[in-house]
Amino acid sequence: MAEAAAICVVSGAEGSAIQEFIAATAAALRTAGANVVGVVGEEHGLPDRSCSAGFLVDIASGTRFAMYRDVPEPGRTCHIDAEGVEAACATVLPQIAGSDLVVLNKFGKLEAAGQGLWPALAAARDAGKPVLLAVSRRHAEAFGSAAPGAVVVAPDGAAFARWWDETGPAQRCDTL
Repeated sequence: MAEAAAICVVSGAEGSAIQEFIAATAAALRTAGANVVGVVGEEHGLPDRSCSAGFLVDIASGTRFAMYRDVPEPGRTCHIDAEGVEAACATVLPQIAGSDLVVLNKFGKLEAAGQGLWPALAAARDAGKPVLLAVSRRHAEAFGSAAPGAVVVAPDGAAFARWWDETGPAQRCDTL
């Protein structure tokens, strides 16, 4: 597998701010000519939910995958829908080989269990592709075991640009 330093974790703000940063970063890099693939998260915006999981949006096609259930499984409060996340992952997998950067919304409960977007993370690492993602605080230990040398940056364009300039291909992210 590629070095864990090729994995950039955005941390240090609330989840929605991190997801907005990741989406804006992916868009800026695509504008600069980088082949950025993967999925970014969108919250569902529904009231009275303990889980903010909403949609995963494929960066290349704009296809949206629901990753929440209207009604959680019996005995649970989390509305996450593993099937929706796995469908998004299946769309990303064939895009990884030709990519410059793989964006994976977040390493969370599903990924800690080897499900969800985990196959895409493993495929990107195996292919030596840089990865950008967030990590759920609850699952930081599991992520640390999977990628002990990952670089953590604040949701700040300059911090990401330093990592990208050291890790990514020739496209610079001066627009961040």
